[in-house]
Order: sequence, then C-alpha cells, then structure tokens
Amino acid sequence: ALVPAVPAGFPGPVVPRVDWHGIVDLLPAAGAIALVAAADTSVLSRAFPGPRGVPSPPNRELAALGIANVAAGLLQGFPVSSSSTRTPVLAAAGAKSRLAGLIAAACVVVMIAFAPGLTGSIPRAALAAVVIAACASLLDVAGLVRLARVRPDECVVATICLLGVVVLGVLPGVLLAVAVSLAQFVWRNWQPYDAVLGRVTGVKGYHDVARHPDARLIPGLVLFRWDAPLFFANGGIFRRRLLEAVDRADQPVRRVIVAAEPITDIDTTAADELCQIADELRARGIEWTFAELKGPVKDRLKRYGTFARFGADAFEPTLGRAVRAYLRDHDVAWQDWTD
Repeated sequence: ALVPAVPAGFPGPVVPRVDWHGIVDLLPAAGAIALVAAADTSVLSRAFPGPRGVPSPPNRELAALGIANVAAGLLQGFPVSSSSTRTPVLAAAGAKSRLAGLIAAACVVVMIAFAPGLTGSIPRAALAAVVIAACASLLDVAGLVRLARVRPDECVVATICLLGVVVLGVLPGVLLAVAVSLAQFVWRNWQPYDAVLGRVTGVKGYHDVARHPDARLIPGLVLFRWDAPLFFANGGIFRRRLLEAVDRADQPVRRVIVAAEPITDIDTTAADELCQIADELRARGIEWTFAELKGPVKDRLKRYGTFARFGADAFEPTLGRAVRAYLRDHDVAWQDWTD
C-alpha cells in the first residue's frame, strides 16, 4: 500500500461558521487536542532544547501554538502541534536552528505547488518505519534505569504513563499520566516530612535532631518544622505530629515555635485547624509562635481572620528572633555556643 497523494493547490482563507450546537459538540475534542498538543510540546522542548541547551519558555510555546492553530483554522487546515516524529528526524539530520523548520516549510510549499503526486509512490511501511524509528529515539531506557535506582516512586509513575500511552492510546494515556502525577503530588504533601529542631554546636541555625543526635534542645521549647503547604488533606496530620512532638519533650513545654518557612500555602480548612491547635495548646498552658512565615501566606491568614485571632506577636520574622523572644519572656537558663 502506498501513501495517498497530497491534494494540489492552496486553500483560500475562510472564516469558519460554527453555531452554538457545533461549538458544544467540538469542545470535548478541542480540549483533548489542546491537552495532547501542550503535553507533546512540553516534552519535546525538554528533550530537544534550543542551540544554547535551554528550553523555550512554556508561555511562548503555548502562544505560538495558539497563533498557529488560529491561522490553520482560517486557512482550512487541521490542528497544529509539535511533532514527536519530525523533531527527532530533524535532530538526527543535524538541524540546529529554526532555519531547519523554514526550509522544511519551503519544501512542503514547493511539493504542493509543483509535485503534489510525489508522495503517491512512497510505501506506507517505509513511512511507518520512519515514525517508529523517530519515536524509539525518545525512549530513554538509561534514564528509566537511573530513575529506578535513585527515585523508585517516580520510575513507577513514568512506567505507568508509558504503558498507558501504549495500551490505551495517546489521549487516555496522557490523561492517566496527569491523574497519576496529581495523585503522587497530593500524596507527598499529605504525608510530608516534619522535624523537631535543635542547636548543633559550631553550626549556625537550628537543625533536625533526627539527623543530628547531638543537637541540644532548648528547655521548655519545641521547634517544629513542617515541610509542605497546609491544606485540607494534611491539616489533621500536622496537628497530630505537632502534639506528638510536644508530648515527647523531656521537660514541660512552655512554647511551640513553628519553623514555617517551608509552608508555602495555607487554605481555609487548615487555618481552622490551626485555630483548634492554638485552643488546645492554650488549654495546656502552652504558647505558640510562627517564625519565618512567608508574606503571601501571612496575607491569606489576615483575610481569613486567623492572623488577628493569633495576634501580631505570634509571628516572628526569623527563627533566631523567635527563640530569643522565648528566652527573654521566660528567663530560661540557656548557654548558646555563640555566647
């Protein structure tokens, strides 16, 4: 079997006429095409960066895709995207700049104008072999092996996505990849790492006592760090782990300081959880303070009303300043290695 001949001539510009019912019918297919096009373009941009080895800005790529598809619609063309087959072929042929694309476009124009039947003599099997060879070059087996060694969970996600595209098809495979990646992201933030911090002699700052067993704990103070945003799914886990850290303290706890620099967001459900934690700590005679909470997150707490409920004194700009405030307020006998 041979590849069909390319129709001769160039279509003229036409403004498509689509009624409301047509738009409703086209939206699912259009959304699927846009999703696949964006994913394909993003992958190819990272796999084949520009001459300087730097991928193009994603917003610029999406803008170019949008302009190209608007032009294709006005010229009676089909949806336009990057090509996971032509790009590897061009790279293997030695293409280094955008000039290669312009030359390819010029060749297509010449063929349509002067030799539209030229493709009619190409066997389909030959064209399929080119596509298969191009796609095979995108499979990074060495990268998967390295991923399995250094990050097994990401290797599992990559394998699921690969099998999804092969078994289910491009669109269901991409949707599966997006769903699995979102699930992995939620899981990581649902069960994040947390730490109790202590002072290590000769090292500036405060550090995880699990990694530094020789770290000194300040009497009556729990320095608690939470390495994730706070949202509806992990607010209860944050509360449980913080209270467990308080219960494990060797001496009666007077104050809890949350090292909040890793907390990049707090939603309304988590903010309500913080209020409940504050009430529970207050009932036990324990104060609490946030240190190094980012400005945008603090602004959200102000909109929620949580900031006013805690008071401005409950927020310190640095962890060191929060510790010094505790030492001053409670007259704790503490000799730091820097003193």
